[in-house]
Amino acid sequence: MFSRLFAPTVEVSAHCDLPCGVYDPAQARIEAESIKALIAKVEASDDADFRTRAILIKEQRSEEVKKHLWILWTDYFKAPHFEKYPNLHTLINDATKLAGAGGTKGGLNAEVADQLLAKIDEIAEIFWETKKA
Repeated sequence: MFSRLFAPTVEVSAHCDLPCGVYDPAQARIEAESIKALIAKVEASDDADFRTRAILIKEQRSEEVKKHLWILWTDYFKAPHFEKYPNLHTLINDATKLAGAGGTKGGLNAEVADQLLAKIDEIAEIFWETKKA
């Protein structure tokens, strides 16, 4: 009786954890653009309180970039993608490192922010190629 009660009644299948259309690397890019803008604001300001707030927000945005990239990595991209794009694991890892403590989260280097944006663009290019298939 219990096995019938808890048995699945409908079997479903999806490429990702929800039907496609909910993932987009643009979310990571928006956060990375904010990081770059915040770095510029910190550099342009002499107000210590403003700088502190901007740095805190930059660190939060860096965490959001990592979160959005990890969601793509773990929930959207699947084995066939990694087979077709063998550099995808490394690309996402490099991007999350650029957003981490050794990158935009822990520093104020606009060049690192540009590198992060470039990595996100590479990931987005692969992402949109997978959407065509």
